[in-house]
Amino acid sequence: MIGRFTGELLSQINAWKDELVESPGELETIEKKVHQVFARGADMMIAGLLAVTVSGGHVEAAAEQTRKRFSRPLAKGRERMIAVRLLGGMMVWATTLYCPPKRKRWGKDDQPRVGLDVTLAQFGFGKGVSPALQSRVARKLALCPSIDFAQLELAREGVDLDKKAVKRVTYQCGEGLLALRKERVERMREGKLAAGDELAGKRVSVQIDGGRTKIRGEMKSKTNKAEAVNEDGLLIEDAPGRSRKKPKRSYDTDWREPKLVTIFAHDEHGKMLKETKATIDGTFLGPDALAELVAMHLHRLGASKAISVTFVADGAPWIWDRIGAIIQLSGLLEVPTFEVLDCCHAVHHVSQALATLNLSKEERTSFYRTYRTLLRNGQWRQVVDELSELPSSEEPIAELETEISYLRRHGEAGRLSYVSFRAKGLPCGSGAIESSIRRVINLRLKSNAMFWKSDNAESMLQVRSRVVSDRWDQAMQELAEFRRTVAYDDYRWEPQPMSCKTETSLSTAT
Repeated sequence: MIGRFTGELLSQINAWKDELVESPGELETIEKKVHQVFARGADMMIAGLLAVTVSGGHVEAAAEQTRKRFSRPLAKGRERMIAVRLLGGMMVWATTLYCPPKRKRWGKDDQPRVGLDVTLAQFGFGKGVSPALQSRVARKLALCPSIDFAQLELAREGVDLDKKAVKRVTYQCGEGLLALRKERVERMREGKLAAGDELAGKRVSVQIDGGRTKIRGEMKSKTNKAEAVNEDGLLIEDAPGRSRKKPKRSYDTDWREPKLVTIFAHDEHGKMLKETKATIDGTFLGPDALAELVAMHLHRLGASKAISVTFVADGAPWIWDRIGAIIQLSGLLEVPTFEVLDCCHAVHHVSQALATLNLSKEERTSFYRTYRTLLRNGQWRQVVDELSELPSSEEPIAELETEISYLRRHGEAGRLSYVSFRAKGLPCGSGAIESSIRRVINLRLKSNAMFWKSDNAESMLQVRSRVVSDRWDQAMQELAEFRRTVAYDDYRWEPQPMSCKTETSLSTAT
């Protein structure tokens, strides 16, 4: 392969030199050509290394161990030829040992009917792509605003894939990461998930919130039915596909709220430690699923050995109703834990309370500044009492009572003690999760005329979370190891009830 590449290179060097001498301004074009040729040379080198390694029998023992240790029994298998694409775009045919799943002679086979290319699994190959190409394609699609942009950018880098291939590689990568996450949740339930040391001896902040994404419904059949209008010609009822001259199939869309969590270590001033990386994860599977994910990550990262754990969020009941279950399930019963209502949200509700009163702009501004200062100084009881006395009429104002009840509920729960929080070096704001919502969801999954299939949205949310948190390389290594050991065919799981309003027994992870 080295000889072939050298021959191809020498045959083009003079042409590049003459072209540059004649047109120095074409350096950019020549530079791209040179890099493309060397990318092909790199692929030729990788192909040669793979051929030497496989034909020399250097992976046979490891492949046999992989077959025996796989999560479901595999047959001894057969050799087959499979086309795989390398990082530079070169397609090569590889001989690999494929081991299909063993069939049960009696009883129901409830395990995933998944086989394994044990030879390619040793190198971390995805489905028809090398590990480096899989990483580049999935990362590129997560960073670009659309599949079209990602496909064009990959083509500029010498990776010529069609849009379907870009989409397939990315979503398969995301589904693998989701299956890995599911497997960790199941191991935590069984008490087999090992606790790490990443958060040991650190102050930990857990921030939770929700975003917004449009999800596509089922496709409707196209119809030639005309749209119903009234006598004035105004539309009464929309007919699918009638916005076009020729009817097309259409679908309904609904807003869905993906739940997101950010976990990071902070210093004695409540700021994220610069030398550390946050853990970001999210799901469309609902609040119970997210709460169980939070517990899994806290246990996996070793939060039970932390100095303290602080939960920061807005006033959404679905968050605070599940904090107790998260603490219990993740094994934080011996760790000092704190609950903090984001200060900006608390102050915003003071503003909303004042807006229900018949006050002038000057009066409302004066009251707002006074109560904002009192609230930040932890004097929430005084704010609640004075707000209750402000109405001039004896009849209660429902909107005002709602805001007062909001402040009183969180104050009595100890989430408005901002002076105490600052003295202990705890974060009083949820800026980290707000930033994660913007970078992970809003800039990629929420846009005008962007509608997602549910599975694709879940997959992209996982991939984007790993990219934004700068844990991508670690995720790719974990995915390769996971695919070598575990058979999976779905990423969904049935979360256990995590709300305090639901009677349930939670097993503490050990």
